[in-house]
Amino acid sequence: MTRMNLVQAIQSGLRDSMRGDDDVLVMGEDVGRLGGVFRVTQGLREEFGDERVLDTPLSETGILGTAIGMALYGLRPVPEIQFADFIYPGFDQLVSEAAKYRYRTAGDFHVPMVVRTPYGGGIRGGQYHSQSPESLFIHQAGLKVVCPSNPYDAKGLLIEAIRDDDPVLFFEPKRVYRAVKMDVPDEPYSVPLSEAKVVRSGEQVTCVAWGAMLYEAFAAAEAVAQQGIDVEVIDLRTLWPVDIETIVASVQKTGRFVVAHEAPQTCGFGSELVTLVSERAFLHLEAPPRRVTGYDTPFPLTHERDYLPLAHRIAPALLETARY
Repeated sequence: MTRMNLVQAIQSGLRDSMRGDDDVLVMGEDVGRLGGVFRVTQGLREEFGDERVLDTPLSETGILGTAIGMALYGLRPVPEIQFADFIYPGFDQLVSEAAKYRYRTAGDFHVPMVVRTPYGGGIRGGQYHSQSPESLFIHQAGLKVVCPSNPYDAKGLLIEAIRDDDPVLFFEPKRVYRAVKMDVPDEPYSVPLSEAKVVRSGEQVTCVAWGAMLYEAFAAAEAVAQQGIDVEVIDLRTLWPVDIETIVASVQKTGRFVVAHEAPQTCGFGSELVTLVSERAFLHLEAPPRRVTGYDTPFPLTHERDYLPLAHRIAPALLETARY
């Protein structure tokens, strides 16, 4: 066991995967000599060489298109998109090509690739370095979407995603890259995709979050506990395929549901979760489901803390839902 932050855990997962399978390679802008803008891939080029840690041109379309070709020929590329905000030029490669190959070839071809990208606010990056586009990819059949909140899950989920035969979007909450530390096994291990985790048991309200917002949801739950409200907090971990069974079981117990995420509210993944819960646990609900989200505006620089659904915005929603 080694005490690691999120950056170190992801790096450890990449290193273990590359040591265990010569077909695994890393590619992206500045991932080699520089070690990535957040230094997640630092040291990998020195160990594995520049044929398995490739510095690419500044072309997201080229990075993702090349990775798809590699995957179709049996490699397991892990391309990095420097910020999730930069993924849009390569959007067509992901949704029209990577997501469709298994279906269009009746299972003859697979695209085993993992697209790593830091997402979300909290570092004063402004509108071009703070977006949360996860729902765009959840909407596309054929893609899996993962978002860890802590170092242990990050390493295990990444190893499992690299082993998966389908394309995976691996969103990394850069706000907590170095803010959270925990003991992480030095040896390879995996965390199953599509399994949520109850991180705080409660009886009165279910609150679902992922990534950096998990800590805000947990802090809000602790705050309202001082007023006698018992909140169950669930870390989604894998956004799609979603572990709706764990959420529904919690809602059947609590009768109330709140979801928190950084992305804008309209068509955010919280809307889908509210629908899934309403369809499966309608008769158990004792209050309308609530969404606590970013606003339907571009991500601001100056008013970043007002935009993000931090604990001070989640707590009132928990209180109002519990007292409805």
